[in-house]
Amino acid sequence: MLRQAGDVAGLQVLDLGCGEGRFSRMLSQQGATVFGIDPTPELIEEAERLGGATYEVGFAEDLPYDDESFDLVVSYLVWIDVADVYPCIAEAARVLKPGGRLLVANLLPMVTTPGSGWEKDASGGLTHYRLDRYREETATPQSWYGINVLNWHRPMETYMKAYLAAGLRLTFYEEPLGDPEIIAKEMPTLMRLPFFDVQEWTKPG
Repeated sequence: MLRQAGDVAGLQVLDLGCGEGRFSRMLSQQGATVFGIDPTPELIEEAERLGGATYEVGFAEDLPYDDESFDLVVSYLVWIDVADVYPCIAEAARVLKPGGRLLVANLLPMVTTPGSGWEKDASGGLTHYRLDRYREETATPQSWYGINVLNWHRPMETYMKAYLAAGLRLTFYEEPLGDPEIIAKEMPTLMRLPFFDVQEWTKPG
């Protein structure tokens, strides 16, 4: 995400779903003026304590910013936590300046599909990845550090249609691996199947 964000010095950046502000602080350290927004008050409180950006409680579906306010909007593992991506992506596009970019990291739908996972043989070795009910949009309750959320699964088609409906143009796509030696040692399944993707969408103009 940082590599694709590039030189952000002097840019107006919105961290959409900023959580406790980790990515906001990274971008701020690179010289950007960063605004972070998240619906969880406890996370915004922690982000404000740690600093690095201007933070507020709010929702991706109804952003409290003027049209064409930002050069870059980043969304890091946020879309799986919203019930409807269409208004979220439309709002992200609205607050982007012409030529601005929406940079998104999201879990791949084959990972979020209910009941998906690796099958093993009698000795415990991985044989294949199980996938079914891919087209069903469903939500699964999750709890992270005492915060309860719904993680949404939806097919890739839904995301693509939402971006296109917002008038955005795909300018970068990657299913990142990271350092192959570290991945092979600590999470070898990523060598066989990607876990998430990074997409960059640009607002024409």
